[in-house]
Amino acid sequence: MCGRVRAESRGKSSPMGRDLIPAQRRERIREHLQTHRIARSADLCEALGVSETTIRRDLEQLESQGFLERTHGGAILSQRMSLEPEYGYRAQTYPKEKQFIGATAAALIEEGDIVFVSSGTTATEMIPHIPSGSKITVVTNNVSALAEVRDPGFELILLGGRFRSQSNSVVGRFATETLRQVYASKVFLGVDGISPKYGCTVPASAEADVMRLMIQRTRGPVIALADHSKWGVVSNFEIAALDHIHVLVTDTGLDPMARAELSARSVRVAIASAATVRDAHVQSGG
Repeated sequence: MCGRVRAESRGKSSPMGRDLIPAQRRERIREHLQTHRIARSADLCEALGVSETTIRRDLEQLESQGFLERTHGGAILSQRMSLEPEYGYRAQTYPKEKQFIGATAAALIEEGDIVFVSSGTTATEMIPHIPSGSKITVVTNNVSALAEVRDPGFELILLGGRFRSQSNSVVGRFATETLRQVYASKVFLGVDGISPKYGCTVPASAEADVMRLMIQRTRGPVIALADHSKWGVVSNFEIAALDHIHVLVTDTGLDPMARAELSARSVRVAIASAATVRDAHVQSGG
């Protein structure tokens, strides 16, 4: 349909150009994705003056080359995270958004819950937002959680294990053996990448082992925590497919097309902002 509309536009040039051979057209699509990270098929049809069928073939070809992932109604740029960034660098990336995500995630904990909280700079932000005096238990391999609270006012269990400075966490056999003795009602996972095709991923196998076991030992919602920049990122080790994620807590920067894609996969998207944090604080009586 959009090709027919374009044909009737009396030869007006498009922003991205028209009458291109396939290689040129796909290069324009690549340029668009490198700039915007997300592309809608309808927008590409209009910009390039071709049909939806043509755009679909172009996207399929670029996906086969590993450049993008197709989604409902468009595509996202594929972004690889092969190397694990230093913990300090990650902590300084989108700090306000991570604080909002942490506060919104903490508000999902209910009295009587036993929850797993993974490692990661976003997951760490949950800890100071859990109300003191809550009748809950938090089990975590996140060493940074200890630095966030001196007297938490709730039961905080730190797993033992091998210390990883890259993630400021503990991993390995001692951590997993303890996890196998606990059932949680919710699990909160800080992830480095989330994509429609490859799910939630992290760069280190030891972290992935702990997170996968946390999911297995949870009899309730699996909740992923990720700021908007993690959408479309794929790292080395899968934690869970999107079908196994119940809620994604993220920030207002997540594109509406990404939200629609997640909703289509039955993932509830909780958008964290200053307003949601303020409302949660009021409701908790703080």
